Amino acid sequence: MADEENAGLGFALPRGATGFFRPEDGPLPRTDLRAFRTALSAAARADGGRVREVEEQAYPRTFHTAAVAGRTGEHVVLCHAHHAWIAFVDERRMWYRDEFVEPPVWSETFAHAGFTVLSRKCLRMPLSGVDTSALTPAEWREVRYYGVMVLGELLFNAWD
Repeated sequence: MADEENAGLGFALPRGATGFFRPEDGPLPRTDLRAFRTALSAAARADGGRVREVEEQAYPRTFHTAAVAGRTGEHVVLCHAHHAWIAFVDERRMWYRDEFVEPPVWSETFAHAGFTVLSRKCLRMPLSGVDTSALTPAEWREVRYYGVMVLGELLFNAWD
């Protein structure tokens, strides 16, 4: 999509959104894992529950995974490894296409901790509705190779 077509679109992808990078461009930003763990604990308390099974991001995944078990059931929480984005899914996987669910009420705890909680609608947004001007040609090759169609699929992936 041309830069002028992206003007004014609601979600702009910054460097590191796909997790793909060139070493000559320098390292990608990192989400503070300690801040994520602290926000998880606060979220679990807000739901009268506890944090279960925190799994730190490992290559090639672009996200940390955790579960919160509380009054409203068990929720799987994804935290992007390079940007402070939070998403919710029903089950753990290596990557996601459109399996995202609406954030529970207590997800506002993450927003209070400086994270952006992404709605199901946002994560299922077609890439045509996203400002993709920061993506590199290498990232676009991966997008095409994996047949990525929606924002969440681009953000929470395990491209190798």
